[in-house]
Amino acid sequence: MAVSRALRRFWRTYSTVSSERLRFCIVGSGPAGFYTADKILKAHERAEVDIVDRLPTPFGLVRSGVAPDHPDTKIVTNQFSRVVQNGRCSFIGNVSIGISISLAELRELYDVVVLSYGAESDQALGIPGEELAGIYAAREFVWWYNGHPDCRNLAPDLKSSDTAVIIGQGNVALDVARILLRPTSELATTDIASHALAALEESSIRKVYLVGRRGAAQAAFTAKELREVLGIKDLFIEIQQADLSKTPADEEELKSNRIKRRIHELLSKAATSAASVCSPGKKELHFVFFRKPDRFLESDCRSGHVAGLRLERTILKDAGSGRQIAVGTGLFDEMECGLVLKSVGYKSRPVDGLPFDLHKGIVPNVQGRVLSEASGDALVEKGLYVCGWLKRGPTGIIATNLYCAEETVASISEDIQRGLVTSSSGLSKPGRDGLLQLLDSRNVKIVPFGGWEKIDSEEKRRGSLKNKPREKLTSWQELLEVAAK
Repeated sequence: MAVSRALRRFWRTYSTVSSERLRFCIVGSGPAGFYTADKILKAHERAEVDIVDRLPTPFGLVRSGVAPDHPDTKIVTNQFSRVVQNGRCSFIGNVSIGISISLAELRELYDVVVLSYGAESDQALGIPGEELAGIYAAREFVWWYNGHPDCRNLAPDLKSSDTAVIIGQGNVALDVARILLRPTSELATTDIASHALAALEESSIRKVYLVGRRGAAQAAFTAKELREVLGIKDLFIEIQQADLSKTPADEEELKSNRIKRRIHELLSKAATSAASVCSPGKKELHFVFFRKPDRFLESDCRSGHVAGLRLERTILKDAGSGRQIAVGTGLFDEMECGLVLKSVGYKSRPVDGLPFDLHKGIVPNVQGRVLSEASGDALVEKGLYVCGWLKRGPTGIIATNLYCAEETVASISEDIQRGLVTSSSGLSKPGRDGLLQLLDSRNVKIVPFGGWEKIDSEEKRRGSLKNKPREKLTSWQELLEVAAK
């Protein structure tokens, strides 16, 4: 394990003092990270927990992923704040694993390292034209309107076309459709980023198409999200009646899934109650089933920019175990658009020294214990664990991470009881003191929780001037400057 000379020198000095404390480092301050910290603190009264994040702001996707018009979902941050205010817990922001410090160095500093940094990349469709301007991952668009500092300059073109296509039919797809279609007067009182609100106020987008490979019986969104988008004021909804027809296989699928039945009922009701013709000036939402993207089409008048896409019609084929998959028919349709948002899945990224299953997009693990290889007779990596999307893939809701954290912490507790976590030398590890000294030697300007509280206070102050819950700081420079005041 390659570790810096300075770290080794500090570790030797520090380790001469014995201690019974166990030092934990959690990488990633989203729900998985905070739930893990909370469970560790409750299970181990001698634990010291440091939550490290590359951003100067905590809370992960609760801050940068949850839609601005869903404030109730964000209330969970109050619970997370109480966790980090525990005297045995700290938040250390603006620390990037692999840049500020290596995973190998963290493992040398702490008895236990839990990786819960989620998924900050995207699945690719892998079809021609995907590199054209005007095509974005839905994650980028979400980060843009939520004020994430990495995407504040995304500047999607919302003026050159009246049509947007969203590929995918999950909750994220409905979120971005709702933001594009909802009256900006309603968004103006949320914590949406000011640059996004200004762009949406001048947007020419009037038609949004939600494209899915399978049918209405297989749609991946939840009833709550669907009801919300269907309830947008003065919105024309189009769903083809033929797409709502159910095969015997669909009936079987729906019989065993109450949520899917409810979704199908809502779509059917929307289709029958919708007006047959869209009135002038109304915005439109079109549900397009049984289509998969084949290629993106380049504009004739705007070189390098998307002007549409070609969709292949699909049918469903039995894949066994009651599951149906979409297969192409060789029949194609073309659709014009000036904006495409791909909502086909998030993807985690590995860091140096971390075993990673590139096919599944997760860290190979057994109940949160990291394995040295993705397959075969793998050995458990001592003191290294994983939680959240990095552990199971990008699935579930915020609360799913609670159960995920419980499992990982149960594995940690079992390993502690069996004596598999403590240092083989019997000497204490430096933990937080060693981390802070190493980062200081590298001139890394950390943001403690007190720095986040300054950001939080300033955002709320600015928001109060605009009748908003907060006005987010969206640049790295401004975030770091306010945190350092």
